[in-house]
Amino acid sequence: MSDVRSTDVRDSATTSRAAVPWHAVTFAVVTAALVLQLVLVVSGASVLVEDALAPPLGTRILRFFSYFTVQSNILVMLTTWPLVRRPEHDGRAWRVARLDAIAGITITGVVHWFFLRPLLHLEGWSWVADKLLHVAVPLLAVVGWLVFGPRLRTSWSLLLPALGWPVLWLAYTLAAGAVTDWYPYPFLDVTTKGYGTVLANCAGIAVALVVVLAALIALDPRLRRAGRVAA
Repeated sequence: MSDVRSTDVRDSATTSRAAVPWHAVTFAVVTAALVLQLVLVVSGASVLVEDALAPPLGTRILRFFSYFTVQSNILVMLTTWPLVRRPEHDGRAWRVARLDAIAGITITGVVHWFFLRPLLHLEGWSWVADKLLHVAVPLLAVVGWLVFGPRLRTSWSLLLPALGWPVLWLAYTLAAGAVTDWYPYPFLDVTTKGYGTVLANCAGIAVALVVVLAALIALDPRLRRAGRVAA
């Protein structure tokens, strides 16, 4: 028994040492991506939809923070920094935020690649920011979670709390859109799609989020066992 415990301790220490550089790179990339995109927004560059006339600065900044992509990247940034300082970081609030971060950034990458990417025609720094937020960060965050964890930070009791953020985001998006007639994504645009189609899209998003969250919760202990077997 003591040999097994000492092996677990050595494996954990090795994983922690390897995890710090990965988490540090992830934190640096997501922070740089958010700052770059915010600079472009403040300077008048479009986020996803090109307008003939840029809206006022306050409106641009509010829209910037209204994107699911941006919020997902912010969650990745906030939940990765503690892992740079201590790879074994834990806490219930952090667990919920971390689960949301990985699920949200997964949805961000998938939706962008299959649905939004064909709609975009970006150049220069806008193209760089787009690839960082929608491709680089999702890959870094998801691979980092799969390989380094930390493990056993999910449970089925976290599923409902983790759904709080995306549900609030959808409610805010539809409510704000009804007032301002602006929607962050084409598939949520009630003006052009109608409420029936948009609500169906919302249901699809909700199902996708539940599936991803459930997959992460189910995978977590299995990845730990697989890692111990491999070690």
